[in-house]
Amino acid sequence: MCGFAGFTNEFEDKENNIIVRKMADRIAHRGPDQDDYYVDSGISLGFRRLSIIDLEGGSQPIINEDGTKVIVFNGEIYNYQEIKKDLIKKGHIFKTKTDSETILHGYEEYGKDILNQLRGMFAFVIWDKTAKKVFGARDLFGIKPFFYYIKDSTFLFASEIKAFLDHPRFIRELNESRIPEYLCFEYIPNDETLFKNVYKLPPASYFEYTDNHMKIKKYYELKYDIDDTRSLEEWADIIDQAFKDSTAAHGISDVEVGCFLSSGVDSSYVVNEMSKKNDVKAFSVGFAEEQYSELSFAEEFAAHVGVNLYTKKITADEYFNAVPDVQYHMDEPLPNPSAIALYFLARLASEQVKVVLSGEGADELFGGYHYYREPLDFETYQRLPQILRNAAASVAKLLPRVHGRRFLINGAKPIEERFIRNNYVYPYTERDKVFAHPIPAEKPEAYTKVFFDQVKNEDDITKMQYVDINTWLIQDILVKADRMSMTHSLELRVPFLDKEMLKIALQIPSKYRVTRETTKVALREAALKELPEKTAKMRKKGFPVPLNDWLKQEKYYNMVKEVFESEEAGKFFNQKYILTLLENHKNGKEKNMKRIWSIYCFVVWYRVYFHD
Repeated sequence: MCGFAGFTNEFEDKENNIIVRKMADRIAHRGPDQDDYYVDSGISLGFRRLSIIDLEGGSQPIINEDGTKVIVFNGEIYNYQEIKKDLIKKGHIFKTKTDSETILHGYEEYGKDILNQLRGMFAFVIWDKTAKKVFGARDLFGIKPFFYYIKDSTFLFASEIKAFLDHPRFIRELNESRIPEYLCFEYIPNDETLFKNVYKLPPASYFEYTDNHMKIKKYYELKYDIDDTRSLEEWADIIDQAFKDSTAAHGISDVEVGCFLSSGVDSSYVVNEMSKKNDVKAFSVGFAEEQYSELSFAEEFAAHVGVNLYTKKITADEYFNAVPDVQYHMDEPLPNPSAIALYFLARLASEQVKVVLSGEGADELFGGYHYYREPLDFETYQRLPQILRNAAASVAKLLPRVHGRRFLINGAKPIEERFIRNNYVYPYTERDKVFAHPIPAEKPEAYTKVFFDQVKNEDDITKMQYVDINTWLIQDILVKADRMSMTHSLELRVPFLDKEMLKIALQIPSKYRVTRETTKVALREAALKELPEKTAKMRKKGFPVPLNDWLKQEKYYNMVKEVFESEEAGKFFNQKYILTLLENHKNGKEKNMKRIWSIYCFVVWYRVYFHD
């Protein structure tokens, strides 16, 4: 796992070497073991390495045999040995034992078609010196980040946005027009960022940059191909075997590999599989507030499988004090409360190992969120005529927040309108009240419509999962996983997000994903072959954090209040309105934790990146 940064040289500049070194140093946490550079008249490339494979000989940038192509690469390719054997037969000469060099020769041999052969997580750039072309790509799920800045003839790229701060042609400007989307989703739901002219390369995409022109294309399209011919038992066997293969592939390393462990089935499944072959170390964090802590479950399971478990209880002071550092390393504000818990979990693991396996992605692929059951709850109600449901919704909107109100309101809407992670942070109807001045914006469903349209013939459960895979997973779950692990120079691997696991997930009927009683039906059935029933059937908790309670305590209430009353908050937000949200939460009148934390994280992030 590594980090890279670079830019095309607009003209001869003796400072290019100095600039690219500064850019790479800014993200040294992604690769503290080694740094190296490549600079010619057309491009400057900087690289920071975290040594995992070929510890002695895997230095980057890597140059091909005739010196015409150069690569910088971040990630792991789990089938690179098979690809390498084929390339050697075709006459390619390798200087290293790395997966990085396999991509370089694969591109020489197959061009962009090498991308469909790769099994792993990756983001990379190849400079074709002869064609004066920059080629780059990102993995299927967007596990590894890739950002680029493009303005006039300036083209910068890096693993993290903060690397751009050290380039003299980078203009640091807030993309204020995207704040409404941030308030609804807690992230920007398209390829833009909160920095003007900075973009995310979409997952499963490649780009070519020549003559100041950027061309981006998809190399893979995710499509469901449901197979109704297999039984639940057959799917469980298929999942179990594929998961064993994926975990074995993700465990390949020249350094020790550990695991994250919570109370859930996903991480427990990973730990159990890894413990069969290794004296594996597992890591878990919790809180003194027992109702929010998963440590007791993790400790019980670790004892069951006989792994060494390292734990930490996070205090409220530690949690709040970490917020500025977390928001700096995120690049963009991310108010998911679990991100800070993950920050401490990654730090704990980094004290023992360089690589960890984690359970991210299982919920999106196999149907793990409780709200995926909602279409089944609405099934009977939505058989009523639309006019009756509209009338019931109109009456319900006039009622106070009583049980059944939300059901009647949402039951009148099609899935395309009522769903994006089930709940917006700020609903479209509320967010305009939050701003100090109007910021025009589209309705949130405009951003998800494109994904709903792509699966318009699928059932509602499948539609919800597809939208989550293309938004929530990419823009939130995997962002915090990458940034919080790499903050502590820790490589995080996700065996559920494997192309072979994906092929299976796209075939499983929704009845084997979600029922009225449970979620991840087929995955849990597979896990039952290996895990205790209590663990395999454990209800998802979602990395709970006591933030809701802490915000009611005088000390932390005042910390947030100070930020809400600040000059920076007043630039963007209606301070009277957000202070009322905070006050009502403290007094128990409303549950406003998500809304409060979204504003708080934004202002802290703004202070970090834009405060003069």
